Amino acid sequence: MINIIAAGVISVIISYLLGSCNSSIIVVRLLKHEDIREKGSKNAGLTNTLRCYGKFPALLTLIGDLGKGIVAVLISILIFSLMVGSGNFDRQTVGYISGIAAIVGHIFPIYYGFRGGKGILVSSSILIVIDPLTFAIIIPFFAVVLLISKYVSVASISAALFYPVLTFLLHYFVENEPLSTCIVHTALVAVTSVLLIYMHRANIQRLKNGTENKFFGKKKTGGRE
Repeated sequence: MINIIAAGVISVIISYLLGSCNSSIIVVRLLKHEDIREKGSKNAGLTNTLRCYGKFPALLTLIGDLGKGIVAVLISILIFSLMVGSGNFDRQTVGYISGIAAIVGHIFPIYYGFRGGKGILVSSSILIVIDPLTFAIIIPFFAVVLLISKYVSVASISAALFYPVLTFLLHYFVENEPLSTCIVHTALVAVTSVLLIYMHRANIQRLKNGTENKFFGKKKTGGRE
């Protein structure tokens, strides 16, 4: 039990610190010597980077944010394997907890005054390692909602709402997980979804006001992603 707690604490700390390495902030500072949080929507994320600086910085941001989530989960699994034993822990549970820590780090990065991004890319990246089937469904779902609504925020919020529902359905009915395990996994996913939706609260207000920017189309005055 002590080893499990120790492995969990170490994994959460490392995942948080990795998550705090905000790719958008780093890329824009290195390439443009500016702070992305002072430009456009002032959000340190992929959409704002794309709008303000173009495709190449956005591509580097995409790779960085996806990569850090993957690395955080892999390191956490390795830590548990070394400290607890490879057959003595649930890989997905460790991955979800590690992912939440990385998302919190991305949103509230210790290196950048706790002002980061919204965590969508990081939340997606953990699925590549621990739940590729959910990843393979949630990404096309996001893309379809984006094409229909033309709002990144609507697609992000919709995917966040769909995420725990999809997790429960796939884990219980397709992967035949025990109900107790399925509930734990779904609860951890729900925590992630709450974080993501909370970070889009300003977008929700702008959607209500009709001032939110569409991903495809002309920019509205006062609108932000």
